[in-house]
Amino acid sequence: MSRIKTFNLPDLGEGLTEGEILAWLVKVGDDIELNQPIVEVETAKAAVEIPAKWAGRVQAIYHPEGATVEVGSPIIAIDTDPNAGPIEQSTTGAPAADLPTPSAASLAAVEVAPEEGMVEPGLIGGVAPGGRTAVLVGYGPRNAPAKRRPRKGGVPAQAATAPAAPVQPAPAPAPVVPVPALNGNGRPAGGPVLAKPPVRKLAKDLGVDLATLTGSGPLGSITREDVQQAAAAPAAAEPLTVAATATAAASFGADREQRIPVKGVRKLTAENMSRSAFTAPHVTEFLTVDMTRAMKALDRLRERREWRDVRVSPLLLVAKAVLLAVKRHPMVNSTWAGDEIVVKDYVNLGIAAATERGLIVPNIKDAGRLSLRGLADAMTDLVQTAKAGKTSPADMSGGTLTITNVGVFGVDTGTPILPPGESAILAFGAVRELPWVHKGKVKPRLVTTLGLSFDHRIIDGELGSKFLRDIGDFLADPEAALLAWT
Repeated sequence: MSRIKTFNLPDLGEGLTEGEILAWLVKVGDDIELNQPIVEVETAKAAVEIPAKWAGRVQAIYHPEGATVEVGSPIIAIDTDPNAGPIEQSTTGAPAADLPTPSAASLAAVEVAPEEGMVEPGLIGGVAPGGRTAVLVGYGPRNAPAKRRPRKGGVPAQAATAPAAPVQPAPAPAPVVPVPALNGNGRPAGGPVLAKPPVRKLAKDLGVDLATLTGSGPLGSITREDVQQAAAAPAAAEPLTVAATATAAASFGADREQRIPVKGVRKLTAENMSRSAFTAPHVTEFLTVDMTRAMKALDRLRERREWRDVRVSPLLLVAKAVLLAVKRHPMVNSTWAGDEIVVKDYVNLGIAAATERGLIVPNIKDAGRLSLRGLADAMTDLVQTAKAGKTSPADMSGGTLTITNVGVFGVDTGTPILPPGESAILAFGAVRELPWVHKGKVKPRLVTTLGLSFDHRIIDGELGSKFLRDIGDFLADPEAALLAWT
């Protein structure tokens, strides 16, 4: 049995096919223990630490940090018996165990210094960028030395080894051909202007002199855009103004752009949102609510001795309102399954969280069975874990209904997009002090706006409106709602 064990990137669940290596927690030569974290990998859903399957010594690492690796590909080799002496070598010098070949990405990351006599990269028979051998189209690489075709009328290559011939007198220098002077536009003075007939007609219609323009097309030809820019630009006193404008326009290039690879959480979010937006027919309704009584109830709750160390926020009451409203309208907590609608008797309540890695939506499993204190503790743990980047894929799977708290960014509300497989999502806006009619008088009150998006295949306007109204009724007077509904 081989001492060398290769560890493959495991399937972290939910059908993930690849992961990005964020950081190696060990290096070649390190002694590791069973279940010791060896690498941090970012999947499309979370950043997770993967433990070692064997104890031993790190023999090889096959992918550098930042590489994207497919599930099932080898990432590390471990010597499970490092004290047994040197590793047996095969006739080729490799360990007796069949170690996997490093990936193309890892090989590409290795820089090899050119040896003396190597062909310059990019030339025929040499190494082209990316490690390929530069060859002519239709031919494979040749190892034979490159030969030059003898010039017409020249001396054959074999003559280089013959005795030196008598020195012939140098030929007379060729007459110097005068170079025509160039005008300010890079063309010979008095030379023809390169422009297609439609462009010439456009210039005539717009009153633009083609001779004063600098062409941006092939071989310096003038294009329609050149003519249109010249017509739109104010008349210049000096020709240098046109050149200055062209120089300024040319400064908007790749050196002032940033290209961010789409991967990990961002890639998954883009795929999910696109699929949901163009699959489920979305409807969004809005409701403005006076939350003054709810905010006072939160203040009283914070003053209670058993709640002094608990994080209490308006989002807690919103979550409780959603869970109670689901009990009154179970169809909202369902999934469209093609030929049937799956109504779920449990609520895995998703809470959208903005992290450094992007937007993630972990969920509280079976949140409807929790007390208000249990719900508060679960929400606190969920947010802290998400911000630390330690949310597991399991915590982001199986959600049935979601709340997104856009109010923390000072936004009044929004039109959220449904997470795939869910039929409703609630946007909770900022709580602001606004003038409000209360008991027949205009008074400053604490007001928020709710936005509910739902799948119109499952939830019609009446059901969606009643569900949103119940959430608003709870937030307007939570104590009365609890007495009436429980």
